[in-house]
Amino acid sequence: MTDLAFLTISALILAGTGAAAWMLRRSWQAKAGNPQWRLAGWALLGACLILPAFALGEARGPFIALSLASVAALLVVASGYRLRERKSGRSSLAPEPAERLSTTWRGVLRWLLAGPVGMISAMGLGICYAVWVPGEPQTRLVVGGMIVPIAWGGAMAWTLADSRILRATTVLVGVAIFGFGASIMKGFT
Repeated sequence: MTDLAFLTISALILAGTGAAAWMLRRSWQAKAGNPQWRLAGWALLGACLILPAFALGEARGPFIALSLASVAALLVVASGYRLRERKSGRSSLAPEPAERLSTTWRGVLRWLLAGPVGMISAMGLGICYAVWVPGEPQTRLVVGGMIVPIAWGGAMAWTLADSRILRATTVLVGVAIFGFGASIMKGFT
């Protein structure tokens, strides 16, 4: 198959799946849920996903068609994007964290929770994963090591955003105790 034929088939798949996505969107936006547009959209989408198997191969064709269908649907959805004016009463889309009392002990506790305590609980999760999940030891260690920074970042974000500091303390200490306790009970084999 030449490059021009491949590009032509790809353009046809993109156009067909885009038309199918437009039909489905039109059907879903109608108040009555127009069944003719829905039926035509699903039929065209099915044809655009099945027919490339005959032209491009039984594995390659549907794969390319699914990839292009998602791009076409995204383009159809993005074509309806409208920039709305900001409401005058709100200053931002995300609400600010609750106003907290700024005392020294709360600041120190938040720093400890976001830093060392969050790191210890994340290490407990990573080590617990490496100990308990079946598989090759090297894979378990690598994945467990990759869990640690992600869990630590989550612990930091949560403790700094949560307005109830004692809840964060309880959960992080509990996770650390559970992770290391479960790891000690089984041992790395």
